[in-house]
Amino acid sequence: MSKTEQGHRADLEAADRALVADPRNLAALIAKGDALAGLGDGRAAASFYSSALRVAGDGKGLAPSVITELRRAQAAVQAQAQRFEAHLATSLAAAGFDAATSSDRFALSLDLMAGRKRLYQQEPRFYLFPGLPQVQFQPRETLPWLAAIEAATGEIRAELDGLLAEPALFRPYVEPRVDRPNTDASGMLANPDWSALFLWKDGVEQPELARRCPRTLAALAEVPLCRVPGRTPSILFSKLTPGARIPPHHGLINTRLICHLPLIAPPGSRFRVGNDVRDWREGQAWAFDDTIEHEAANDSGQDRTILIFDVWKPEMSEEERALVSALFQAVDGYGAGGQAWGV
Repeated sequence: MSKTEQGHRADLEAADRALVADPRNLAALIAKGDALAGLGDGRAAASFYSSALRVAGDGKGLAPSVITELRRAQAAVQAQAQRFEAHLATSLAAAGFDAATSSDRFALSLDLMAGRKRLYQQEPRFYLFPGLPQVQFQPRETLPWLAAIEAATGEIRAELDGLLAEPALFRPYVEPRVDRPNTDASGMLANPDWSALFLWKDGVEQPELARRCPRTLAALAEVPLCRVPGRTPSILFSKLTPGARIPPHHGLINTRLICHLPLIAPPGSRFRVGNDVRDWREGQAWAFDDTIEHEAANDSGQDRTILIFDVWKPEMSEEERALVSALFQAVDGYGAGGQAWGV
């Protein structure tokens, strides 16, 4: 046994004695990490360095010498993480994994494991239907009607252009209600930067505007719109002005998907759901789970305008859809009505 190894063993024993007396002893935690690193166990060393960093918190009130040691521990943890990631990448490549072509779900699991991304879950503000997949953007192959919607982009855009010629038709998307408390939703309440023109709103057709968009509604005729009387579907044109932001938020229920068909999508207009950030591109539709945190930004110099509508999640059976609809009709039958669903 070499003298160096003997020294590391002695340091390890001394650190253990100190940690028995005080498991939160910063110096002992770092010393044990050093001893384990010297003995070649980088993973174990990183666990004690990490423990020291957690105990230290924001470092307020600690001596400069201790801060220096914590920074060294932090650097050691980061170096160990990089070595571990490199090892995993090499091993998985040998097993046939390719981030560009292999399972997206497995790739996300690696990002979560490495701390490159955070886990986003469904967080509906009103109603959770258990057992539905935790999916940010719905896979296109589960939405066989999506391509037909995209094919109608030109006709829908033509009808939108006629409405855009009358700007007063658009109203702020978040409007006050007289029958509920009105909190300022991060500056979006009555804010014209995010405006909407509804063809259907809260399950009710808006006849004067719907009459002007027959091709739009015809394109949606075969779509499994989420239908709950008095609540949904909503079909609308949504406009976001240059420089505007829609802050991070969650939707109300997780039994539906919100669909976007971009009609006017200048470069610099983008959308985030969970970890996934995408640019709107004219004629390229998607559907997403709005109970996962999402936000929008328009950093272009033009208005961004999209068609929005809501559909049942394909994983919901016909019986489940009918029961959810009946549930909310019962909710609305109690008192003066329930909370409107936003999109």
